[in-house]
Amino acid sequence: MERQTRIIAVANQKGGVGKTTTAINLATALAAIQKKALIIDLDPQGNASTGLGLNANNRDINTYHVMMGEAALDSAILKTDIPGLDIVPSGMDLSGAEIELIDIERREFQLRDAIRGGEGHYDYVLIDCPPALGLLTVNALVAADSVLVPLQCEFFALEGISHLTRTIDRIRATFNPALEIQGIVLTMYDKRNNLSDMVANDVRAYFGDKVYNTVIPRNVRVSEAPSHGRPVLIYDINCAGSQAYLHLAGEVIHRERRTIAT
Repeated sequence: MERQTRIIAVANQKGGVGKTTTAINLATALAAIQKKALIIDLDPQGNASTGLGLNANNRDINTYHVMMGEAALDSAILKTDIPGLDIVPSGMDLSGAEIELIDIERREFQLRDAIRGGEGHYDYVLIDCPPALGLLTVNALVAADSVLVPLQCEFFALEGISHLTRTIDRIRATFNPALEIQGIVLTMYDKRNNLSDMVANDVRAYFGDKVYNTVIPRNVRVSEAPSHGRPVLIYDINCAGSQAYLHLAGEVIHRERRTIAT
């Protein structure tokens, strides 16, 4: 029996905000609570693939081939070491996709058309977007049911997110009217730093209940885990970062259930 799959784009055009870290650890947390999850690594840098321990030589069929119609989604899916978590890896070919897509008809729908029908084996598909608002991210937003936005607790946080929210509004108006912001997660929160509290308060004042209650702390174990090719939940389940991602997974599921019910 096919599952009711929810597709979530993990997006922020700003780099270094914990986007990929959030994608792989949220997916791992979902798998840990018996939800079948797939990550689509849409970032040419391939950090989600590397962070899950995939060797660069094992990515012959990747998101580029799926997007460009050269391979079916199923043929590009690889299993990870984590039960219940699979990935469509990124590859170097993807770096040229932005240019190649320009001359393609229905270029904004390439990813949606490519994954439609093939995602039914999963409860959640998380698309790890590149740190830019180009055609790759647009494809992710057109394909997604909702957007999860990691937001670093820093001075220019709100200024940066305004560009993304305008893009989401344009995508909703032209290509995907059902698209919504699933939530905003505050990352790299440092309770010793007054700036983190100020940013958190500003973001909550502006976005209200769109901001998750869970905040992801600045945590050494979270930073170390990718170099070992492991999500932090596997690297150190007891650290503060791992516990935060487990709580975030619970919030995501609760919001998704509420959305489906309405």
